[in-house]
Amino acid sequence: MFDYITMLEKIFHLSVNKTDLKNEFIGGSTTFMTMAYIIFVQPVVLSAAGMDFGAVITATCISSALAIFLMGLYANYPVALAPGMGQNFFFAYTVVLTMGVSWQVALGMVFVAGVLFVLLTVVGLRSKMIDAIPESLKHAIAVGIGLMITLIGLEWGGLVVDHPSLLVTLGDFGNPATQVTLLGLLITSILLIRNVPGAMLIGILVTTVIGWALDLIPYYGVFSAPPSIRPTLFQLDILGTFKPELVMVVFTFLILAMFDTIGTLVGVTNEAGFLVNGKLPRAEKALFADATGTIIGALGGTSTITAYIESAAGVASGARTGLANMFTGLFFILALFFYPLIQMIAGGVKTGTGPILYPSIAPVLILVGIYMMKSIRHIPWEDFSESIPAFLTFVFIPFSFRITEGIAIGFISYVILKVVKGEVKKIPLLMWLFASIFLLRYIFFGLD
Repeated sequence: MFDYITMLEKIFHLSVNKTDLKNEFIGGSTTFMTMAYIIFVQPVVLSAAGMDFGAVITATCISSALAIFLMGLYANYPVALAPGMGQNFFFAYTVVLTMGVSWQVALGMVFVAGVLFVLLTVVGLRSKMIDAIPESLKHAIAVGIGLMITLIGLEWGGLVVDHPSLLVTLGDFGNPATQVTLLGLLITSILLIRNVPGAMLIGILVTTVIGWALDLIPYYGVFSAPPSIRPTLFQLDILGTFKPELVMVVFTFLILAMFDTIGTLVGVTNEAGFLVNGKLPRAEKALFADATGTIIGALGGTSTITAYIESAAGVASGARTGLANMFTGLFFILALFFYPLIQMIAGGVKTGTGPILYPSIAPVLILVGIYMMKSIRHIPWEDFSESIPAFLTFVFIPFSFRITEGIAIGFISYVILKVVKGEVKKIPLLMWLFASIFLLRYIFFGLD
């Protein structure tokens, strides 16, 4: 008789990690519940860039599952992966919609960034690049992206709208879709306050039911065959990325991926007690799995795959090994058969002559910003040579809708202000390089 327990023990070392099949199942299920909102958000974000809605869903679920399986089997960590929040908006709104780059070339840039991530991990330069960027700017980038996501959530919910003189102003709170957004925001906030597992996902589902009950959201059904991945599969344009004006965009994809991954790995594994003398065993394997996930995602047709901090919820529920990832990845595959439900949630609502609103998803985007805003407390506000570049970084990102420009302005101003202050020795060599490249880009290529 096949002894699957012995096989699982050999692969995942359950007894050494003081866990069992039940704990891993509960932990893996919890992780999926807390991060499943990306399945509904991702097709809306990337379809705004012209990508096929259904294909993005399939690419997202399959790529996430493969990356999750790889992390579990190769690194044996209960850390799940999926398209990163913030990086997907950078892909769609900054690179494609603002800069005018085709989504095929944008996928090519994600692929190149993934390959560079793998190479940097293999040769050991990854940590040097991360260490060269000041802590204040790392935190500022996270804050800026969080504000940008929140702003988009406010727009998608109809809470703020464009204005010819003020640029933005309050939306029409009499709009039924906007009212559903506000109700969803309240419900999701209550669930988060009560520490309900899967609060974000439950909030999305409950808000959708309310929208359906009010005849705002049509009912498409629950189950169906998965949509075809063909419209995005292998559609990336790698050669189109090799243009001087796109070098820093690829660099931005790269550093965002590294920030997300390292920050998440440290946070989740510290929660689980995996760190040994402040260092993570099998760190290179975990980073390799993450970087490979990004490559897989680009080939399939989705934005940068990265580790999810929501994995900490799974760890808190008992997950201790990569076996939990097997369950999380399986749920991503099963989600493909709920395509009609995803259409209901992410399809959008049209009321009157106003824009299409997304009342089911908007509350989650608004609240996701909270997690990223936490970093603001780590900025040394009393040292203006640190706080001014940080401030410029996180205000330019949402107000310009360009993550790259926020990073560039932060880097350039940091070097200038440190020189003015007489702290030239505190500027890492790579920061001089990064700031110089950004400055030269503005001189020769402008903002485009």
